[in-house]
Amino acid sequence: MNNQEIKAGKNNSGFFQNYIQKNGSKFKWFIPELNQEIITKISSEHNLSAPVATVLCSRGIILKKDINAFLFPSKELDTHDANLYKDSSIVLDRLIQAIKDKEKILIFGDYDVDGITSTSLLLIALLPLGANINFYLPNRKKDGYGLSEKIVKKAHENKYKLIITVDNGITAIKPAQLAHDLGLDLIITDHHRPHGDIPKALAIIDSNQTDCNYPYKDLAGVGTIFKIVTLIYKYFNKDLPDKIYELLMLGTVADVAPLTGENRFWVKYGLSKINKNKSLAVNSLINNSGLTKSRIDSRDIGFMLAPQINALGRLDDPRSAVQFLISSDKAKVDSIGHILKKINEERKKIDSSIYLDIETAIFEKRINLDKENIIIAASSDWPAGVIGLVAGKLTQNYGKPTILFHLDKDGILKGSCRSIPEFNIFDALEECKDLLLQFGGHSFAAGLKLHKNNLKEFKLKLEEIILQKVDKSDLVPKIKVDGYLGFSDLKYSLLSELEMLEPFGNSNDQPVFLIKNVTLQGQVQILKEKHIKCTIFADGIIKPVIFFNRPDLYYFFSNYYDKYFDLVAYVSKNEWNDKINIELQGVDITLSGDIL
Repeated sequence: MNNQEIKAGKNNSGFFQNYIQKNGSKFKWFIPELNQEIITKISSEHNLSAPVATVLCSRGIILKKDINAFLFPSKELDTHDANLYKDSSIVLDRLIQAIKDKEKILIFGDYDVDGITSTSLLLIALLPLGANINFYLPNRKKDGYGLSEKIVKKAHENKYKLIITVDNGITAIKPAQLAHDLGLDLIITDHHRPHGDIPKALAIIDSNQTDCNYPYKDLAGVGTIFKIVTLIYKYFNKDLPDKIYELLMLGTVADVAPLTGENRFWVKYGLSKINKNKSLAVNSLINNSGLTKSRIDSRDIGFMLAPQINALGRLDDPRSAVQFLISSDKAKVDSIGHILKKINEERKKIDSSIYLDIETAIFEKRINLDKENIIIAASSDWPAGVIGLVAGKLTQNYGKPTILFHLDKDGILKGSCRSIPEFNIFDALEECKDLLLQFGGHSFAAGLKLHKNNLKEFKLKLEEIILQKVDKSDLVPKIKVDGYLGFSDLKYSLLSELEMLEPFGNSNDQPVFLIKNVTLQGQVQILKEKHIKCTIFADGIIKPVIFFNRPDLYYFFSNYYDKYFDLVAYVSKNEWNDKINIELQGVDITLSGDIL
C-alpha cells in the first residue's frame, strides 16, 4: 500500500494535525498522528476510556474547559441572546402590534423539512397568543422556490398586512419591492447567504448579513425563527411549549446544519424531550420506519424520520405536512402519516432509478471520472425534488462535487449541488453567475437555474474553477479515522461514553475507528443483495460486522479470505428482542500493512 504523510490536515474542528494516508478498498483513509501523552491525560482527568479520549484528541478538543463544554453542553454557554440579531427589535415591535391589533399575518415557508418545521413552529408559537395567522408553502412544481410577486399580490388581495418568510427570502429582491409598493410589511427570516443586493423589507433576520452581530452563523431556518419566538414569549412572559423544541430539532437535523455550538445544544435538548414524551407525529414517523429502539438519536431523525416529511415536498404538496406536525387529532395525524410513508417509498424507488442512470453513464464513460472533476448530468425524466438526494450520494461515493439537473419543457435546467469540504460550491456559483438565472445556498449544498444552452460553458467554467482551488488528490472518496480500537475496548461502558459525544451529524461525525490485523471467520453473507455480514477475529475475540451497501466486498473477501485485514468501523448500540448488543458497522476494509 502507498502510504503518505499529510502535513497540516484539517479536522472537523479546524484543528491542524498530521495525517497518514492509506488506501482502502473504496475510500482513502486519513489516520491522525496523535500524541499519546495527551490522550492518556484526557482519559485520566475526565475518567474516559482511551477510544473516547482519542476521538476528542483527534478533533482538537484537548483543553479541559473545551472538553467539559463539549461533553456537557449548556444553554448558558452555547446559546446567544436573540437581541443580537440585526433588526430584532423592529421584528418584535411589529409582531406585537400585529398580534394585539388582530392584523392578518401570512407565514411564507419552504417545501423542505426546514421550511415546514419553521412554518409549524411559528404557527404553534403565535396561535396561542391570539394571532390572526395563516401560512403558505409553495408547491415545488407549480410555484418553484421562494417568495414570488404572484404570492405577494395574492396576499395583498386577501387583505394581509404582514408577510413573514421563514427559511427563505434573502434573495427575493423583486417580491420585496412589490410588497413595499403595495404597502405590505415584509419580515424576512432566513439563514442562506445574501447575494450582492439586499431585499427592501421592513426587517431582515439573517445572521449571514455582514452587519449582523449574532455570533453563531450556522442556525438553520427553523433555528432562526426560533430565536425570534423566544423574544416574543419573553415579552408576553410565557413559557415555550415543548413542541417548539421538537420542531427545532427536526428542522435542524433535516437541513444538515452543523451540529456545533448552539445547534448541538438545541438538538440534544430536543432529542431529550422527544425521548421522554413523543408527539403523535413523531410516533407516526417511528411506526412508519419500523424503528423499535427505546431511544431515538439524530441519525434516526436524519435517515429514517425526516425523509418521510421531506418526500411530501419533493413529490407532492407540502402543506399537509404542517397539519401532520401540529395537529392533536390522532386520526388526522395517522392518515397523513400513511400518505407520507407511501410517498417516501415512491421517492426511494425514484432515487434508485436516477442513481442507476448515473452509474451506467459512469460505467459507459459518458461521464468520464478520469477526466472530469465534477459530476454534472441532466434529464427531463428526473424530478427536481429528488435530485439533491442523489447528488449527495454520488458525492459521498465518488468524492467529487455533483450537480444534477431537471430539464423542463422550456429548456430551463433546475439543478441541485452537493460538494466536498475542500470546494465551496456557493462561491463557485457566484463566479459563474453571469451564466445563471438564479442560485442560492451554502458552501456544501446549493440550488441553481440556467438555460440549457449555457450548460456546456457552465461546465467548462466550473472545471476551470475546481482545478484552481482543489488538489486532485482531494477528489476521491475519503474517510477521516478518529483513532485506533481493539476488540478488548468493546465494552458496554464505551457505548455510554460515545453517547456523550452525540448528537452526530454534520461537523460532529459519528466516530470512525481503525481496528488492525483482523481475520475472517466463517462464511460471508449477502443480505438483501446489497449488505455484507461477516464474522471477524482479533485479540482472541470474535465479533460480527455488517457493511451496509457494500456488495463489492463479497468478492474482496473471496479473493483474500485467509489474509489479515485492517478495518474501519463505527461502534453502535443494537437493540433487538429487549437485548442490547455492541455492533460494529464496517465502513471499509483493506489488507493489513505497516502504516506507521
